[in-house]
Amino acid sequence: MKQFFLTIAGVFAGLMLFFVVLPILLIVSVAASASSDTGVPARSVLEIDLRQGLTDQAPTNPFAALGGGGLSVLNIVETLDQAEDDDRIKAVLIRLPEMGMSPAAADELRQAVDRFEASGKPIVAHSQGLYPIGASVSTYMLGASAGELWMSSTAQLGATGLSIDEFFLGRAFDRYGVQPEFEQRYEFKNAVNTFTQSDYTEAHRQAQTAWMSSIYNASIAAAAVGREMEAPALRAALESGPHSAEEARQLGLIDQIGEAEAVEASLLERAGDNAEILEFHEYASAVGERAGSGSDAIAIVGGEGAIVTGRTSADPFGGGSMIASDDTAEAIYDAIKDDAVKAIVFRVSSPGGSPEASEQILTAVRAAKAANKPVVVSMGDYAASGGYWISAEASAIVAQPSTLTGSIGVFGGKFVFDEALARFGVDMRHIAVGGPYADAFSVDQPFTDAQRQAFSGNMDAIYAQFLTRVSTGRDMTRDQVHEVARGRVWTGAQARRLGLVDEIGGLFEAVARAKQLAGIDADADVRFKRFPKPQSAFEALSEVFGVSGEAARALVAIGAVTRDPDAQAVLSRIRTERARAGGASVLADQPLG
Repeated sequence: MKQFFLTIAGVFAGLMLFFVVLPILLIVSVAASASSDTGVPARSVLEIDLRQGLTDQAPTNPFAALGGGGLSVLNIVETLDQAEDDDRIKAVLIRLPEMGMSPAAADELRQAVDRFEASGKPIVAHSQGLYPIGASVSTYMLGASAGELWMSSTAQLGATGLSIDEFFLGRAFDRYGVQPEFEQRYEFKNAVNTFTQSDYTEAHRQAQTAWMSSIYNASIAAAAVGREMEAPALRAALESGPHSAEEARQLGLIDQIGEAEAVEASLLERAGDNAEILEFHEYASAVGERAGSGSDAIAIVGGEGAIVTGRTSADPFGGGSMIASDDTAEAIYDAIKDDAVKAIVFRVSSPGGSPEASEQILTAVRAAKAANKPVVVSMGDYAASGGYWISAEASAIVAQPSTLTGSIGVFGGKFVFDEALARFGVDMRHIAVGGPYADAFSVDQPFTDAQRQAFSGNMDAIYAQFLTRVSTGRDMTRDQVHEVARGRVWTGAQARRLGLVDEIGGLFEAVARAKQLAGIDADADVRFKRFPKPQSAFEALSEVFGVSGEAARALVAIGAVTRDPDAQAVLSRIRTERARAGGASVLADQPLG
């Protein structure tokens, strides 16, 4: 009966999409196409607004921008590289977020800003204030790297340090009868601590303080270079805040005070007569991805998010970033088969995930090396746990000084809810057939001694496998790896000193290392080929609607609508109806970001 109603709901949703939504999309598309102008003015000031948030990599999903945001670190980095030599781009304006941003993303963008500034064109950052929330010192570091840093007249500069808050649920679980049953390898694998403790353990506090200090000190040092100040003086000035805009100017922390319109007017004047503000997405769309030139190619394989087995969803309108092992391994194998590809740059930004999925991807990395195609890992925001597993045997690893990496360890377990539910009159019982481990993960009883022993042995085996992968890839003994592993998170700068990372830098440094390992001259031009290849809108619609390529082509004039608010609202409704048709419980429509 349930399947009957789901089928009816699916049919209804399909009819609504075909007879109502698609005509609306086509109408809006025509209107948007009529008013769109993809040309780049002869005198342009490129404006990059970082306040809308960032991903590490541009999604391969052609409609991902419909979910909001749309900016990626790598897209900005590669587009700025093209803007350096584009005579139409006379200057760049960066709008800074008011809170902290990912330290590794800030580092990569800072390097891109430095390269652009070397072209002789002005690049200016504007802030409407920096609050002491998150890694605001990283945001300040990025602004300090620009040729000029402006701040709104009423804003405050509150990048006074770096702090984090963590919830510890140990006492709450005790109070309400929830029993966490976990194993961790080893004392620094501290994600479990939030379930079992009421405060930091000594190891947890030590690890957190160490990586936070590393990020903070690196940010201060880089900002000091940008502001042409001594690092201790800059640090003292920031930590004495928060400061008003005028106080910040007097201390040399910023250059100018004014609203965004004032800095735009200043840059337009410098750009020359008839200059125009050009939004980043318009310019990026006009110039396309950096393709490069030359007979040899470097493959860029992307991987962002949690590492899972299988493939990503075929739904072009939904889903967050993830590294699906089938898709990612296939992308590497496709690069191996491409005769033009001489080396692979594997961009990894992941907090970890499935050991099985990680091993599948690592096997593909090994295959590339066996085919004499070196693999250079470029680490983004983080490459921890499974993110380091898939990186460990690469030909070389490049990370930002603030990339969170390592966490070579494992944890797992379950929560037992029988006592908690019993307090509310809910009795949970289970039935199991088979061996004594069949009900090991039942949530109505703790592990038995035998189950605990078996599960603990599994954790030991995974940890041992992890040590082996790292030992093989980094040319270290297992004892050396264990000493720096034990689940501990390191920054890229720390990992470099410990032998877990080869070089500090971003995508550009990774490409340079890949050319070196492939025997390509450092000054030689190369082409860039991206895997997995982004889906076209036609292919995506073919998958989701089950129609032919020709029929999809007739439906897709929606490429021009991807940023139209009305179209986003319609497509948000599509996502909701598809979720309901699939049996999901959607309580309320979510507002667009």
